[in-house]
Amino acid sequence: MNEVRQAQHELIEEFQFFDDWMDRYQYLIDLGKRLPEFPEADRTEDNRIKGCQSQVWFVAEKSDDRLDFHAISDAAIVSGLIALLLRVYSGKRAQEIIDTPPDFISALQLQQHLSPTRSNGLASMLNAIREFAGAAVAG
Repeated sequence: MNEVRQAQHELIEEFQFFDDWMDRYQYLIDLGKRLPEFPEADRTEDNRIKGCQSQVWFVAEKSDDRLDFHAISDAAIVSGLIALLLRVYSGKRAQEIIDTPPDFISALQLQQHLSPTRSNGLASMLNAIREFAGAAVAG
């Protein structure tokens, strides 16, 4: 199993511990609170993800054959979504990111339980990750 698929599998198992969506929302918020500090200097318009209702800043870096992502939001649940994406994709190989569909989104039923604007923001963040991975593979 590749690393991206493994990270998705672990998240799916983790979320199965919660019986209802109120507990899952709280868990998302808690994950978002644990995001590492995001430098004020990186909170620029160039690093802002378009398509998110809340403010989301996203930075991607390539290190050897792996990609590292850093992001933050001014909204609690969106920060939790960022934490999920970083767990799945940060530190992983670009080709694995491209080759592995984001099955965890449907498995966790995120689209059914997020507002349309948060779902759009999640899709925008996922697109940014996949676009960076594509550019990294292309060279």
